[in-house]
Amino acid sequence: MTVVDIDRAVGPGESIVAEISRLRATAHGRGGPSPLTTATLTIPEIDPIALFAAARSLGLEAALWLQPAAGRSIVGVERAWAIEPTGPDRFSRAATAWREVLADSLRSGERTVAPKAGPILLGGLGFSGDAPAPGNPWAPFGAASLVLPRFTVARNGAATDLTVAAGPVGVDDLDVAGLAGRWPGLVERAGDPGTQVALPEPLPLVSAGSRPNRAAWDRIVGLYAGAVGRGRLDKVVLARREAFRAATDIDVPAALRHLAATAPESTIFAFARGGTTFLGASPERLVRTTGRSFETVAIAGSAARGRDASEDAELAFWLLASEKEREEHAVVVDMLRASLGPIVERLNVADAPAILPLRHVQHLVTPITGRLLNEAGLLALAERLHPTPAVGGSPRDLALDLIGEREGFDRGWYAGPIGWLGADGDGELMVALRCGLVAGRQATLFAGCGIVADSDPDREWEESRLKMRAMGAALGRIAGDDA
Repeated sequence: MTVVDIDRAVGPGESIVAEISRLRATAHGRGGPSPLTTATLTIPEIDPIALFAAARSLGLEAALWLQPAAGRSIVGVERAWAIEPTGPDRFSRAATAWREVLADSLRSGERTVAPKAGPILLGGLGFSGDAPAPGNPWAPFGAASLVLPRFTVARNGAATDLTVAAGPVGVDDLDVAGLAGRWPGLVERAGDPGTQVALPEPLPLVSAGSRPNRAAWDRIVGLYAGAVGRGRLDKVVLARREAFRAATDIDVPAALRHLAATAPESTIFAFARGGTTFLGASPERLVRTTGRSFETVAIAGSAARGRDASEDAELAFWLLASEKEREEHAVVVDMLRASLGPIVERLNVADAPAILPLRHVQHLVTPITGRLLNEAGLLALAERLHPTPAVGGSPRDLALDLIGEREGFDRGWYAGPIGWLGADGDGELMVALRCGLVAGRQATLFAGCGIVADSDPDREWEESRLKMRAMGAALGRIAGDDA
């Protein structure tokens, strides 16, 4: 693979090193603190999973955002700046901090196609916003963390762009030549056949326990269903986490390639921090914005996939006809309609749900698009929507109280918003689903089920197992699972 030289021309007679140096000289001339400085250039295409794997193998912080069906990807390596707020106001605090950093920034070479070439934040905002305790598996990720990478590679179709970021503090002391020298080494490592592995034989994964366990699950489903039946709430989502162990270290790059091959319609994501990687393949968009236009989706109500086309169609028919599944789905649609109604100029909601077929499970799905009254930005809209009833419940506050009281574990970034945010306030956030944490030989998978009045514990447990199957199959082979 050709090694990309970071000194390749950005414009006539200029290299990226010269461009950053020029921008820094401009900053010196203005006086005051050193601002964010970024330079962007077009480069040859790089395999995004191989680049992520190369960074991870060097112990570097890295992030991957991959949408195979759309031909889009973002890879971030190292960090130049980050905002890591806690609490319920983390969305607005992150948006304000990003605007302030960008206000005096000096940037060159940007393009406006999505994913945008230029400074981009990558990360997650967590399910609850509560800071994880020391020793918690989520500790490396924090309550929320949006990172401006030192190196960002964004691909959209045939175009691939590299953005190098310096600052917003410490620019004066930055060794620009040294920074430039690190990039070819990364690309060379990404071209190493060892980082572009063939899919290995599935690694056996042995369960080390679920929380809540099966007995507790049955009790909590009964409790939640009873609360819904008595009219206390419309729906509450019960999640569980299951730990697994393998005989050798789990191959994260191979898992990402498996997900990209088997779930190309989903968003493949991975965040590597401190020896732990959070990865998955989410089918559910929380929100995507372009100016005043936005896209979101209601996904709720589930059934298994069939063993053949006939059985698959029968299960889809049952899903569309199920009063229980339609009720669970309608709660999400109604909440999105009510949340968005006061702030939109136009709202387009499909008349009836359709089927979203995934590899191991199929869902009821209702796409929702519209145009906002004002250009609020991605994070302001996400703050209004998260958590939807698809991952929390309705009424929201009561459902979240029940989850906190009964679920028995920290969701961390599971079921929270993850994604990217551009310099103009636009971007895309997915809901972190079909996912897991991997650290060496250990993996922890997550899945949740919407509980309504007639929910059955056995059926909900089986649904959670089906939802874990996609990640389980990517990481290895779960003992007792013949999928």
